[in-house]
Amino acid sequence: MQNTAHLLMIQPVNFGYNTETAGTNSFQKKGYEHVQQKALQEFNAFVDLLRNNKLDVTVVEDSHTPFTPDSVFPNNWISFHDDGRIFLYPMFAVNRRAERKDALMDAIKTKFSCTEIIDLSEWETKGLYLEGTGSMVLDRENKMAYASLSPRTDEKILKTFCELANYSPVIFRSADSTGMAIYHTNVMMCIADAYAVICLDAIVDVDERHLVISYLQKTKKQIIAITLQQLNCFAGNMLQIKNADGELLLVMSDQAYQSLTAEQTQLLQKYNRIIHTSLLTIETVGGGSARCMLAEIFVKD
Repeated sequence: MQNTAHLLMIQPVNFGYNTETAGTNSFQKKGYEHVQQKALQEFNAFVDLLRNNKLDVTVVEDSHTPFTPDSVFPNNWISFHDDGRIFLYPMFAVNRRAERKDALMDAIKTKFSCTEIIDLSEWETKGLYLEGTGSMVLDRENKMAYASLSPRTDEKILKTFCELANYSPVIFRSADSTGMAIYHTNVMMCIADAYAVICLDAIVDVDERHLVISYLQKTKKQIIAITLQQLNCFAGNMLQIKNADGELLLVMSDQAYQSLTAEQTQLLQKYNRIIHTSLLTIETVGGGSARCMLAEIFVKD
């Protein structure tokens, strides 16, 4: 099952520029005012958009303590799987590790059942990290985990996850237009049921680029290539989901949508309806977009 209608979102209370992540995230920018107020408005509008399109959104309000400025991006520390298992992941920034709060887990367990929690966070003590479905873009149907290595995405933990979850890793490296390693794979690619949106130009090594293309072709994904400029507009940070009526939807930000060409938009709309919302504050200050804000819930009701 590639898509779900159940989503977890964390309502921010302390959203802001995170100095602990800025060194590895070239998308973050500081110097903006009233960011918590603006981010909350964007968050609420996003939740409304999803619910109005018949998606089940579990919203959990963050707590003021401990201080977690990036809590709006839960997909980095938790992932859900259709065998009932939940994975918890090791986080690069110390203040992001505090996002794994007991209250959030209690809220999830109240609504959804799980068979097992697999906690990989102990890797933090060794200085190794794998930030969930930010670090990995999962082809759930074909059991493949695409991962661009970076300070936040370690090959050893990736292979550990793949062994535990019965996935095959597809490992490569990618860089933005400045040559800096792209911090999360889900910034530069999106796997849907029948296609993949990907910035092939970001995969500098030709052999690695051909490797990724070959796996996408083997799994019968139509490749929709985006440019580095579109990547900078978060056009790779999309998520395909399925609503209560079984309709496929592609979720993205306004900035990502506006960066697409007419041809790309038309091609994507052949597969699913596109919905989008303004996330400019969250994107600019937090360095993440629509996909980063959504943790897909696959555990059984």
